[in-house]
Amino acid sequence: MTSVLRLLVRSCTLVVIGVAAIPTSRTSVMPRNTLPKLVVAHFMVGNTYPYSVDDWTKDIALAHSKGIDGFALNVGGGDWQPLRVADAYSAAANSGTNFKFGRVLVSTFSGENCYFGASNVDAGWQATIKDGLPGVFFLPSFFVDPTTFKQYPVADGFSNWNGGWPMGNYDVDFESDNGYLSNLGGRAFMGAVSPWFFTHYGPESFNKNWIYRSDDWLFARRWEDIIANRDRVDIAEVITWNDYGESHYIGPIEGAQPNSQAWVNGFDHQGWLDLNQYYIEAYKIGSYPSISRDRVFLWARLFPAAASTADSVSRPEKADFTQDFLWAVVLLTSPGQVTLACGPSVQTTNVPAGLAKLKLPLTSDCDASSTVSRDGRRVIDFQPNGFHFSTNPTMYNFNAFVAASP
Repeated sequence: MTSVLRLLVRSCTLVVIGVAAIPTSRTSVMPRNTLPKLVVAHFMVGNTYPYSVDDWTKDIALAHSKGIDGFALNVGGGDWQPLRVADAYSAAANSGTNFKFGRVLVSTFSGENCYFGASNVDAGWQATIKDGLPGVFFLPSFFVDPTTFKQYPVADGFSNWNGGWPMGNYDVDFESDNGYLSNLGGRAFMGAVSPWFFTHYGPESFNKNWIYRSDDWLFARRWEDIIANRDRVDIAEVITWNDYGESHYIGPIEGAQPNSQAWVNGFDHQGWLDLNQYYIEAYKIGSYPSISRDRVFLWARLFPAAASTADSVSRPEKADFTQDFLWAVVLLTSPGQVTLACGPSVQTTNVPAGLAKLKLPLTSDCDASSTVSRDGRRVIDFQPNGFHFSTNPTMYNFNAFVAASP
């Protein structure tokens, strides 16, 4: 097995950004149904300024233990970032996992307007990443109408970055992916999976201040769509491991944040990492795995979407797309009674064995909790520390608080 690299396109300047594994036997274009099922997690190298090889080693070990095959390393322009990439390669090479490096799979974020001095985009990419290079497999995320994919024979497949979230006020679905898949002409496909999106930078900073609708168990629903269509999805990219600025991280909060501390600190998301493991296994083997122990996964915003604050940065765009609910995914070894509670809002549901998705309205100041009972005996009594919903926020924080029972 060898590496997958991802490429970030900034003003048509190419920057290497990634790692995962593909078969060494792959040469140029190969039918997508011959690829193994792979899962990579998008990783922001820009947040690793204080990282050492040991830090990379810990992240790789944790990701590998949850079924992730590699990191897609997003590298920016800082002259220190290639040094961190070198450390990542060193850690992976000595990790004893399948996080290995070598042959290149290139993806992009954008790049559909890059000519590189050629007469057209396809010729430009061909000359830049294919001609004279050994076995590059090109899987770009071009933001174009999928019906134009035939204009890019240089591509060995395509990635649907924006498929990870609904682009409007509706639940996530597989519609945009179908548009990609129907125009691939047998080429490979990489689908995006993401649990959340909130960014809150003012005009004096990055000037990014909006949400994507993450209600109705976005992470679970998106994974279930990917799994239902696994025969057509060759690689799943989890967005992201550590993009704190956009609130969709599933790894530990560590390294150096991009001035996102105000909405990230205290909002650990590693409960999603455990839930991710369950879905990854289903995606790879083609059926949902048996459940060996009861688990409860909870997440919610800690403040009402309609609340007003004295925040110096305005209320995020699309804030009206979200509702005030506690979202729960429950994995049960056998049927049980699941209770969700937060202050006066309490709901008990008879849940069969397997996976169930539940929700609870959040209406007043309260501490969230959940129990699972069988035959009158509590088998889970989960009261996560810090899971407090407050109706009086001091800033517009639309990040998710995530908790998972032990």
